[in-house]
Amino acid sequence: MNYFSSDFKLGILGGGQLGKMLLTETRKFDVQTLVLDPSEEAPSRFGCNAFYKGSLMDYDTVYQFGKMVNVLTIEIENVNLDALDKLEEEGLPVFPSPKTLRLIQNKGKQKDYYVANGIPTSKHLRFVGLDDLRESLAKDKLDFPFVWKSAQFGYDGNGVKICRSALDLVKLPDVECIAEELIPFKNELAVIVSRSTNGEIKTYPVVEMEFHPEANQVEYVICPARIEDSVALKAQEIALKVSEAFNHVGLLAVEMFQTENDEILVNEVAPRPHNSGHYSIEASYTSQFENHIRAILGLPLGNTSSKVAGIMVNLVGEEGFTGQVVYENIEKIIAIDGVTPHIYGKRETRPFRKMGHVTIVNPDMEQARKVAEVVKNTIKVISVQ
Repeated sequence: MNYFSSDFKLGILGGGQLGKMLLTETRKFDVQTLVLDPSEEAPSRFGCNAFYKGSLMDYDTVYQFGKMVNVLTIEIENVNLDALDKLEEEGLPVFPSPKTLRLIQNKGKQKDYYVANGIPTSKHLRFVGLDDLRESLAKDKLDFPFVWKSAQFGYDGNGVKICRSALDLVKLPDVECIAEELIPFKNELAVIVSRSTNGEIKTYPVVEMEFHPEANQVEYVICPARIEDSVALKAQEIALKVSEAFNHVGLLAVEMFQTENDEILVNEVAPRPHNSGHYSIEASYTSQFENHIRAILGLPLGNTSSKVAGIMVNLVGEEGFTGQVVYENIEKIIAIDGVTPHIYGKRETRPFRKMGHVTIVNPDMEQARKVAEVVKNTIKVISVQ
């Protein structure tokens, strides 16, 4: 099939920042791209050939959107899977498949799948709601501390809480959830696997993630991770095993814990471009976004190696600021060699909302890390006063 400068149409469900960065690649290749998103202010609304406003969870909306395209992909997992089933049944290529998404969309099913497939992960219990969880505590089937996770619809640190006592349960929503063993770990790592329709598969280098202690959001992504080669190899091997188990097409970001004993435990996965791969736009020979497009179209995958050390700094809304966004001191960071800001196109900021990211590249990892600290302490995402 001729994808380039042709009548071929690629559909993307979701028009957030990940969709916006995917559109950089479809525009580079001159691939016609349609986007569906519930917000008329979606970051992807300007970069596509056609933008449609509508609910990603509504059967008819997703189905009718799918009928307009030749291949359909996602930038967010929370979409109507029944509509995707019908479209796939009618012959539309959907990547990742609704079967894969069903296993991943619910964190309880996802964790059960790891256990069933011999993938190392932390111990967990599933609950239909808070009463069920409290009953398990009362019967000593569950002990504090543990990590509470909403089974569905969590994102950017929302839907996750460390529970150390009964007081931590008070403000939790009464939804389907899981409780995971609290793992003492050295590092949080991630590996992105790219897998094409023709079976070609490649992994990106292992990255190290540093999280904000309150918001539970990634503050820094460091590539390559500062770990032993043997640990990195183990992480990549496990990521490939996870990829094979889910039989996905496109990207799969595999988040992991490196324990005190250098075991690798899978935390969770995302079947799409991921925050842990944003550094690749500047630091890799082929970005995660380009390889996602290559993978779902069956094109040869690009080189996933890094050209230089790369660090990504997330730009999130400062606490105490809500309203029209202002990127304070952005001129100062742009003046630093090797620094590239990416602004997502969200006009309104609020505390901890992801508004952009900054990539720092440098041949020397230690220098890149120092510059990343300067960037983090210089630019502030605030609002008009």
